Amino acid sequence: MSIPQSAGGPIESRDDLVRYLESGNKPKEDWRIGTEHEKFVYCIKTYNPLGYEGAHGIKALLEGMQRFGWQPVMEGEHIIGLTQNGASISLEPGGQFELSGAPLKTVHETCAEVAQHQQQVRQVAAEIGAGALGLGYAPTWPMREVTAMPKGRYEIMKRYMPKVGGYGEEMMFRTCTVQVNLDFSSEADMVKKLRVGLALQPVATALFANSPFREGKFNGFLSYRAHVWSDVDNDRAGMLPFAFEDGMGFERYVDYALDVPMYFLYRDGKYIDMAGKSFRDFLDRKIPEVKHIEPQMSDWADHLTTIFPEVRLKKFLEMRGADGGTWRRICGLPALWVGIMYDDVALDAAWDMVKDWTAEERQAMRDTVPRLAFKTPFRNTRVWELAYRMLEISAAGLKRRAAEDAVGMTEEGFLVPLRELVSRGYTRAEELLQLYRTDWGKDLNKIFTEYNFL
Repeated sequence: MSIPQSAGGPIESRDDLVRYLESGNKPKEDWRIGTEHEKFVYCIKTYNPLGYEGAHGIKALLEGMQRFGWQPVMEGEHIIGLTQNGASISLEPGGQFELSGAPLKTVHETCAEVAQHQQQVRQVAAEIGAGALGLGYAPTWPMREVTAMPKGRYEIMKRYMPKVGGYGEEMMFRTCTVQVNLDFSSEADMVKKLRVGLALQPVATALFANSPFREGKFNGFLSYRAHVWSDVDNDRAGMLPFAFEDGMGFERYVDYALDVPMYFLYRDGKYIDMAGKSFRDFLDRKIPEVKHIEPQMSDWADHLTTIFPEVRLKKFLEMRGADGGTWRRICGLPALWVGIMYDDVALDAAWDMVKDWTAEERQAMRDTVPRLAFKTPFRNTRVWELAYRMLEISAAGLKRRAAEDAVGMTEEGFLVPLRELVSRGYTRAEELLQLYRTDWGKDLNKIFTEYNFL
């Protein structure tokens, strides 16, 4: 989740909010790729999650990373993140360690950034006795073992979420994801990409499904992270059926976001609890306790980070459907979506694939994929076949992009781990379940040694 945003001066009217989103329009030559990934960090001796304090905690990990030129982000006396050259490192509520990458031109560049981050974290983690695990859900830890990070926004969310859903704390403290942020050239381009992204997000969830465990046992799902999101806070999450209606555009999204309940305002280094109150009422000065506070564009930017649909619109689009994953599959997520979204022919092909899907069909797929993944039925086929088609469209788009690295390799190579999944016909979650039931003898501590990517 984000660190506090900065985004201009006072809000004069609703039109300012629309213009804020419109300002994301960019010519194609300026489109960039921003990859974000989260991972669980843990003690390699005990397999327990790292706490914040101490010589072997998250704070020590953040402080150690500063040797590589990262600058600290503070909240009061606590270091809660790092920034450097357009990238940031931040903490999820339970200490999940997130790299939000800089906006880069090619998947080669973003994957090199991810690899450099791995090397840096590996060096510091070795000194404090830590490992890192790429899964969508913490496989063994009960909630009591997870330390809350010292961030004010999370205290507000933790109080509010049990009022609006059954899995809010599960999401906050025990899930990890990988996502990619992508640009658009115009309102029409944004709408088309948003619709394609929303329709295909459940297919991406199946491709990246790898969270079959909860508190040491099979949880009944292949992507338990995706299941958790089905009941976190449905006022701010989901498949956005209105996005497929006539008249969809920046204004329609603004009207949606204005009525999504707020979490907080951020002033003078402190968070003000606004949970459950609408941004529209804040803008209209109808909330007595903050009537004296002038709405700022930074408030709007912050608010947009607290909305959690399967594809999120800010000044770019965030593809949010995937479980956190093993190192070689992290780069597969941006490659998958760049191939579709950044090539006109591929985007048209993807739209042709999904344009007649109904809201009920999209929702049914989203509801079923967490449990069945590739085996999810859809019309007269399965999500496995949809994943195959999605990969073929993306691969063709990447080939046409012809973005080569120093040795002449195109971005298409980053799809290889995903092609392997489709070729064999079963997900990484099913791979992990097979190991759990056979080689590991149902001892899930094995996952920390065999899948540590540091």
